[in-house]
Amino acid sequence: MDLAIRIQGLVKRYGDVVAVNGLDLEIRRGECFGLLGPNGAGKTTTVEIMEGLTPPTAGTVELLGKHWDRDGDALRERIGVSLQETKLFEKLTVEETLVLFRSFYDPARALEVEALLAEMQLGEKRSAQVHKLSGGQRQRLAVALGVMGDPDVLFLDEPTTGLDPQSRRALWDTVAALRDRGKTVVLTTHYMDEAERLCDRVAIIDHGKLIAIGTPNELIDGIGGHHLVELETDIPLEPAALADVEGVRAARVSGAGLALSIGEPHVALPALFARLRERAARPTRLVSRVATLDDVFLSLTGRTLRED
Repeated sequence: MDLAIRIQGLVKRYGDVVAVNGLDLEIRRGECFGLLGPNGAGKTTTVEIMEGLTPPTAGTVELLGKHWDRDGDALRERIGVSLQETKLFEKLTVEETLVLFRSFYDPARALEVEALLAEMQLGEKRSAQVHKLSGGQRQRLAVALGVMGDPDVLFLDEPTTGLDPQSRRALWDTVAALRDRGKTVVLTTHYMDEAERLCDRVAIIDHGKLIAIGTPNELIDGIGGHHLVELETDIPLEPAALADVEGVRAARVSGAGLALSIGEPHVALPALFARLRERAARPTRLVSRVATLDDVFLSLTGRTLRED
């Protein structure tokens, strides 16, 4: 297996606070890999260590077969970084900003300004000053600067936070195009639809530890299926009362009711209503929906990914 990044036993402490706690990860070349978790889970710290911005307390990070402590200059030429918020020169135009950043790289490797303007859908804004750009346009410009050096690995730290839906989807198209060109993309996000749309594999992190890893489909299958029924009844029911219903793969307490992972809804739902009649229980709320990665996290930790 051709790896872009290998992390072994990674630990990062800030005084008494353990931000990353013995993390092991392998990220393959050419994949979009997502790091998911709530705020404070250790995602950004892990990425900053991979980027060479923060030294680890313990453990090793191998990036493109090299190590930051002895191959720093070589690695900086082969990675790109787009942070949650990028401070730019507000009075420069989009084109001037790209020309400036291109001058920082080996011209034989750097991408052409015209090509980036087209790829990032910024051609119409080439003469606009940075301070006049919308949030989505600024983020696309930040990503353009991150890929200017034609990096082998691109780090995107919550790139769509605060963007409107249209801008988010435009940036998704940009990330998908980079992956299709064979680039390795490491994406941190707490938007589950974003991870499911873009990522080949995801790692879920909580309290600095890896709690699950796999493709989005594998992780969702791991909680019992792609369909979820949220059920509340007029009399309390324990998960065991419904766990053996035909088509129900797993049952757990969720809020004021139960969450049921089911396989085929057309099989499970009639059987579920039959069981409720047997127990003289009347549904007061029933929602059937597609399971998401947020459900995976909730199943594993009892919390949602958006909780602090």
